[in-house]
Amino acid sequence: MPAAVISVEKVRDSLPPYKRDEFDQALTIMAMSSFNGIDILNPRPMNAAEIAESANAYMHGLTGDEAIEKANELLRNRRARERSQALGILSRLEEKQANAEHDREQRAQVTLDSADFYMSTSPYGALEPVIELEVTNGSDQRISELSLRGVVSSPGLETPWVDEAFYYVIPGGLAPGESAQWSLAPNRFGPWGNREIPDNAQFDVTIEGLHDAEGDPLWDTPPLSEQQRERLDELREEYGDMAASSSKQEEPSQGP
Repeated sequence: MPAAVISVEKVRDSLPPYKRDEFDQALTIMAMSSFNGIDILNPRPMNAAEIAESANAYMHGLTGDEAIEKANELLRNRRARERSQALGILSRLEEKQANAEHDREQRAQVTLDSADFYMSTSPYGALEPVIELEVTNGSDQRISELSLRGVVSSPGLETPWVDEAFYYVIPGGLAPGESAQWSLAPNRFGPWGNREIPDNAQFDVTIEGLHDAEGDPLWDTPPLSEQQRERLDELREEYGDMAASSSKQEEPSQGP
């Protein structure tokens, strides 16, 4: 029998019977903590020799009661680290969600007042697709470019005739408070030029992105993914009160 097992057995035997189960659990916790990446809060099954060999590094002449306290300390430290990490993730996700909501509200100030799609006959007799847009800039930024998505569909048709992203660079930009109308000519050799699209097809356009006067993206924080939303809900349920308390403590005190 390995010396570590004999040593651990001697310490165990020195404890009153009612403490031996707690000592065994303490040994498992100490043994598990010696392996990186192992969850000591949910220890895996280990045989007596594995436990003794791994926990022996933490024993170093500890009594049984001291070993139990050592294991409790390891658990407290591990829980504190996990709590700190979880609160950090919670804070980052909440900040990202707030930024995404702010950017969505800002983008919503640039409105698409009307949109139309139809086929026009060119002077040479060819059918040319046309997109007409009217946009109002209700934001405080000059808009230089619109990123859009257009969908042309018909009732009862499972797949849209067109579902395409496109963009429009605004000549001179669109100043705050300004409205403008434009006529765009999408590629007639692509989906927009499909001659089978009926005249009564429905045309829907959404503004997907905006660029400022320098051409840089505006208010483009993406919303949380489904997985991030689920994680945020879990963290709020488990740590929400603690995060709120921490936030209050960080607020500067108000003078009289």
